[in-house]
Amino acid sequence: MTAADVDLFAGISVRDYAAATAFYERLFGGPPAFLPNDTEAVWEVGEHRYVYIEVRPEHAGHALLTLFVGDFDARLAAIAGRGLEPAESETYENGVRKATFRDPDGNEIGFGGAPVQPG
Repeated sequence: MTAADVDLFAGISVRDYAAATAFYERLFGGPPAFLPNDTEAVWEVGEHRYVYIEVRPEHAGHALLTLFVGDFDARLAAIAGRGLEPAESETYENGVRKATFRDPDGNEIGFGGAPVQPG
């Protein structure tokens, strides 16, 4: 299997469609890429890589996703400009950084970034 053979759809169970959609629009910077039905919304976060929400109240609040991004600082600044701040921020011993956001159900969506390069 090669990367070209794989499309990734990472699902997040939510209770309230409207509240979750509003949160993820702010987190990802725009409306869903498509709406497969009345209980799902899908955002494209990279080529062949999607994050979707689905109303499944019995499973809501248990997702753990991390997206490793090349534009960590710019992305966090853009998200902050849309009114969201990470619930947690940390830097690991190897310098890798992570900012974790929580949606209204408590699902955790993290953004990871490479260590800051000395400049």
